[in-house]
Amino acid sequence: MAQYESPSIEATLANTRLQTTLYTSTARSMAKRRHGVELSVLPDYQDLRSLAHQIKRHTLENLDYYLEMAERQVVARGGKVFWARDAEEAAAYVLDLARQRGARRMVKSKSMTTEEIHFNERLIPEGLDIVETDLGEYIVQLAEQRPYHIVGPALHMNRQDVAELFERKLGIPHEEEPEKLTKIARKLLREKFLAADIGVSGANFVVAETGAIVLVENEGNARLTTSAPKIHVAVAGIEKLLPRMADLGVFLDLLGRSATGQALSVYTSILAGARRPGDLDGPEEFHLILLDNGRTRLLADREKRESLFCIRCGACLNYCPVFRKIGGHNYPGAYSGPIGSILTPQYQGIAHSPWLPFASSLCGCCAEVCPVKIDIPKILLALRAEVTADAEKESRNRWERWGFRAWAWVMRHPKIYEMAGAVAAGMFPEKSEVLLRLGPIGAWNRTRELPRPVAPSFRSLWRTRREGGLQ
Repeated sequence: MAQYESPSIEATLANTRLQTTLYTSTARSMAKRRHGVELSVLPDYQDLRSLAHQIKRHTLENLDYYLEMAERQVVARGGKVFWARDAEEAAAYVLDLARQRGARRMVKSKSMTTEEIHFNERLIPEGLDIVETDLGEYIVQLAEQRPYHIVGPALHMNRQDVAELFERKLGIPHEEEPEKLTKIARKLLREKFLAADIGVSGANFVVAETGAIVLVENEGNARLTTSAPKIHVAVAGIEKLLPRMADLGVFLDLLGRSATGQALSVYTSILAGARRPGDLDGPEEFHLILLDNGRTRLLADREKRESLFCIRCGACLNYCPVFRKIGGHNYPGAYSGPIGSILTPQYQGIAHSPWLPFASSLCGCCAEVCPVKIDIPKILLALRAEVTADAEKESRNRWERWGFRAWAWVMRHPKIYEMAGAVAAGMFPEKSEVLLRLGPIGAWNRTRELPRPVAPSFRSLWRTRREGGLQ
């Protein structure tokens, strides 16, 4: 299975154009979100956040009940439900369906869940033609990359990058005007919609009460993906359940504002099964794949279960100082930013990417802007504790562990701390560069910046001021 090659963190930090693009794009999203949730526009915003948190908590505590309800409703409306334990089972189901129906062409709307299971990379080598129809997803598919951001897949690319990509991949004259580039993509994708045998989508929400899936988008491509082909396959994580249709309004109020600053996204589609007698359009078959892929393991952990509350708005990415520097491609999974730092290790196992929980400043912005009040810093700390415990069991990072123990001891003894500070200040800056490159300190410093001690110290300055009678 092909994997996209990601740049190094060092290369991302050194790329001034990319740094500018990252900061500009995320700053724009932050400004739009602030306007969308300010009290003058949405006075009950905080109450909605609390209510959404309660609904999600209730749903996950009773998930088996609501999953069975959703299955009954889907089947009652002529659809089929497949329970996929992992990525392999989900992809195999779609592949078998395509072979049984003689289907070769698929169109796909934006779906982070299918990115999570590497849907395209698993099925394209089997002879299926799969085309992404969201403009951003189409761009990164042409570039043979994975999405950079949960909401903005091509956030890292400017119009010049897209113009060069279209010229190279589509054989069209160089064109940098965004409106014209969009028209070019639209024309090509319309042909794909008309020729497709199967349409594949994700699901922002699955309503247990009705068995309906809800798709939220701004381009209309999801509507074409789910209605033009004869077969519609929706792939949804089991955590996407909502109990009742009455609960949906709470999340729609929060999702658009948190993602793009819109009061409501341009298109909100509520789809309940295949075409019925009298319907003018819609698919002849509807298949809902409910994906586990590590979710039930996380569901059993009461301390970190709220990670599954996420509604994929991307707000935490826009506010995260780490994401805004290293970008989306330096995260190993489909989910980047703070939410990726807690979801990926829990879906795949903490040993898969043990560094991810440490890719955070713990500033708390992610929790502050999360529309469903996920306490991401708390979960990051819990995951860090797991990594540290595993490292101690395997005797890894011995020098670092001893170093922190020594530091903790010094911090508990003020006189020794002051003496150590004076010695360190006396050694800097003349000997600092040599010392910082030696042994375990050098290894530690390759990815961190050790603050240089200065003289006179704060303690000595304070003592002098007190002795001089200054307050």
